[in-house]
Amino acid sequence: MTTKNINIQEFLDQDQKKDLLRLLTAGSVDDGKSTLIGRLMFDSKMLYEDQLDALARDSKRVGHAGEDIDYALLLDGLKAEREQGITIDVAYRYFSTAKRKFIIADTPGHEQYTRNMVTGASTANLAIILIDARYGVITQTKRHTFLVSLLGIKHVVIAINKMDLKDYSQDVFNKIKADYEKFVTTLNIPDITFIPISALKGDNVVELSENMKWYHGKSMLEFLETIHISSDRNFTDMRYPVQYVLRPDIKFRGFSSAVASGIISKGDEVMVLPSLKKSKVKSIVTYDKELDYAFPPQSVTVTLEDEIDVSRGDMLVHTDNLPRVERQFEAMLVWMDEKQMNLSTQFYIKHAYNSAKARIDQIQYKIDVNTLEKSNIENFELNEIGRVVITTTKPLFFDPYKKNRQTGSFILIDPVTHNTCAVGMIIDRLSSSNLPSRITDTDKQNIALGKSLISTKERETRLNQKGETIWITGLHGSGKNELAFSLEKKLFERGATVVLLDGSSVRFGINRELDYSPADRAENLRRVAHISKLLNDQGIITICSFISRNQSLRTQISEIIGKERFHLFYMDASLDYCKNNKPELYNLIKEGKTKNLPGVDLEYEIPTNAKLVFKPEENEENIDKVLDYLTQNNIFPL
Repeated sequence: MTTKNINIQEFLDQDQKKDLLRLLTAGSVDDGKSTLIGRLMFDSKMLYEDQLDALARDSKRVGHAGEDIDYALLLDGLKAEREQGITIDVAYRYFSTAKRKFIIADTPGHEQYTRNMVTGASTANLAIILIDARYGVITQTKRHTFLVSLLGIKHVVIAINKMDLKDYSQDVFNKIKADYEKFVTTLNIPDITFIPISALKGDNVVELSENMKWYHGKSMLEFLETIHISSDRNFTDMRYPVQYVLRPDIKFRGFSSAVASGIISKGDEVMVLPSLKKSKVKSIVTYDKELDYAFPPQSVTVTLEDEIDVSRGDMLVHTDNLPRVERQFEAMLVWMDEKQMNLSTQFYIKHAYNSAKARIDQIQYKIDVNTLEKSNIENFELNEIGRVVITTTKPLFFDPYKKNRQTGSFILIDPVTHNTCAVGMIIDRLSSSNLPSRITDTDKQNIALGKSLISTKERETRLNQKGETIWITGLHGSGKNELAFSLEKKLFERGATVVLLDGSSVRFGINRELDYSPADRAENLRRVAHISKLLNDQGIITICSFISRNQSLRTQISEIIGKERFHLFYMDASLDYCKNNKPELYNLIKEGKTKNLPGVDLEYEIPTNAKLVFKPEENEENIDKVLDYLTQNNIFPL
């Protein structure tokens, strides 16, 4: 190997070992966020020649910096951003110096893009908040600081920009610093640094400025290169949420994931949540070697000494240091959906690699991100933030967000659109005794009367259909069952929630003590009508296939179910057709072995008010007629 190759390899090895700093910039419109990042990349010689040429051309064509180069164009890539001179989407940029690698998220300043800023801040170690020296601390400054505090970012740089427009005045710098320190005392940000800069001119960005000799701190780049962030990670509480089970062959079974927090070592006794089974760590494997221990944010595969059940979503922890294992907790929630929150929705919650269903039991308050004032509301709109109480269908394994960002954060997913509708930061668990009751006095009255707390409209919205009854009448052997069963299958295939009731299903079950006398036939239908009503009340479409031999019985049935949701269909088949289609039954009548058969020795009244009339020979066409009827009457959309 040549000396040149050795030097290249040494450089690559050294580059691989560099620490990574994730940071975001935030500020009001035209505070210079994108310009600062562009200047850092430009002055640190991290741009290619074609990028420099394009930057020079674009600065003359669409720039907003006069005769100077508009460094913001390096980040404002969207057409709308360049046209308006604002940042809309989160722009991620990567660059590296001799000491450290950087991933920068340039986030929007507008309040309407709060969710974009939250997205960019979710993985950041440090935030740079820019303040225009001409205007000082403004509403947006307070809003961005609150969001940074909410998201648990421990290091904040207050970059007081455009000092060139204030003659590099130390008094201006000191006043803005004092105003900010007065405001920030109410928030939990442990490390704040103030740096006066001119992003456009380059003062204190990469090199210390001769124009501000009164400033004795570090330049922006030097500060970013040297700030210590590794101690920010939680190395105390070992949390290893299993992402997937690795089984390349029959001899190896490991559990792969990134270490969320703490240190996991070979030989450690660990407990699996939620099963509470214990074992010891047999090995810690990476793609090229085994390790004696692993720590965040390393991705490894762990094997255990015992063959115990471990699946995706389970968590390995030390036996003497357990997380919260709870179904109820308080959290700060950022609403990110264009659609308004609906408290009756049962969301999907994704936490670590675990998932469950969840509901929002209470909104304790909404917080105004501009004034930090709290107010009571019934739901959240896009970009609103507040404190809520959440209950999940199964226990989650979590730590408070301030203690552990990895196990204290979650997202809520809309069950219909599958959009991420909210992100949350867990405050702490909530005992069942403190869980708010959502049962109002009206609810209690309805419960006493046996009335559901779920409205008909809510059921229709959830099921995307109306709970109504399709009642098919006709003689024995007329083909009504063939239509009923075919229709049930067709509706089910199209996503409907549907239940079929026919003579056989109820006669062998709930009505098995009834015979075929006229009185018991009437009782049989009365019970079926009440079952249909209960199912309709739940939003379920019911298909009933019964002879229901006269108008009096059918009127009674419609009154029980509700005339507005009772739809009578008639299968028009001649007696000869019925006898040929079901000869075994009609032979019993002929032989005197049974009686009371409608159409033979018991009268059958042909309905005059049927919504649809069918011929049994046209079953496929009959199904299409019913489907069209359901669509036209808004019972089920096809």
